[in-house]
Amino acid sequence: MPPPEPAFGELLARALRSLAAAARSCGDCGWERAGRAWAENAHLRWAEVLLCALCALGWTALRRLCSRRIFGPFAEWCNLQPKDAAKMPESAWKLLFYSLSWSYGAYLLFGTDYPFFHDPPSVFYDWKQGMEVPRDIAIAYLLQGSFYGHSLYATAYMDTWRKDSVVMLLHHVVALTLIASSYAFRYHNVGILVLFLHDVNDVQLEFTKLNVYFKHRGGVYHRLNDVVSNIGCLTFSVSWFWFRLYWFPLKVLYATCHSSLQSVPNIPFYFFFNALLLVLTLMNIYWFLYIVLFVAKVLLGQMQEVNDVREYDVEESSRAGKEPGIQLPRALKERLHLKNGLVKDKRL
Repeated sequence: MPPPEPAFGELLARALRSLAAAARSCGDCGWERAGRAWAENAHLRWAEVLLCALCALGWTALRRLCSRRIFGPFAEWCNLQPKDAAKMPESAWKLLFYSLSWSYGAYLLFGTDYPFFHDPPSVFYDWKQGMEVPRDIAIAYLLQGSFYGHSLYATAYMDTWRKDSVVMLLHHVVALTLIASSYAFRYHNVGILVLFLHDVNDVQLEFTKLNVYFKHRGGVYHRLNDVVSNIGCLTFSVSWFWFRLYWFPLKVLYATCHSSLQSVPNIPFYFFFNALLLVLTLMNIYWFLYIVLFVAKVLLGQMQEVNDVREYDVEESSRAGKEPGIQLPRALKERLHLKNGLVKDKRL
């Protein structure tokens, strides 16, 4: 039986004490030591990098094909409003991928003998330099690594441009760096846990957004989609806090900051990985502020229905663009629609 998890406050205290102790004892930390650690412990073949890059190109091609042949025509068939029809293929594509990836992660954690979720410190048990990556975990890494490689391009040139798109690009860079380096250093066990705790929120987000887009179709208001989007928004808000701000520190940060040193005292790139995970935590808090902003707008009566507060509103933006000191994208000032990183001359 795994040992009982400590209380959340005690967990944070232990993790911080371990980080501080590791920093005090690191007398020769620097680029020279990092170079030695990389040369001695990193195992990443060029064939694996090439395969990941080819799969990233494959995701991009598959998304374009699905958007043009399936999602786009389906949006037209449902007679969605123009602004919703433009954004629907993006959410449908992300819902498809994240549903598959999260289901596979759930299978690895709960349908196999891996004890990582119920016993997070076990992610570092029996860690060895250059150890073999199990095939089922390697498949998950290939899918996720290639998808985040595709997402770097997609966020800049395919997705709707939002207020947090720059932060989203930074998130993809951090995620791709974590995926590649954790695979190279054989920290793949904790990587599966990180991916599982994050993908569930993307599934809920895209499902909720699709129901928002389908509320008004064919010139008719559909109450069922409105109810589902409201419920989805509520469950998304709760699960974001629970998975990313409670379970993520409880199961991942505690294991990487504290338990890793107990199992592998001189674990390589300890500060590098924990720094990236802390940056990921800060971004989770940043997006949670958007959720709090949305809830506040609903409670104050400033928003009558579910909407993505990260997206630019054309009507409000055209008025705000006239105020001094407010800089907006040129397309919004001209009442054009920003989609897929390009300006589409389509008036809403």
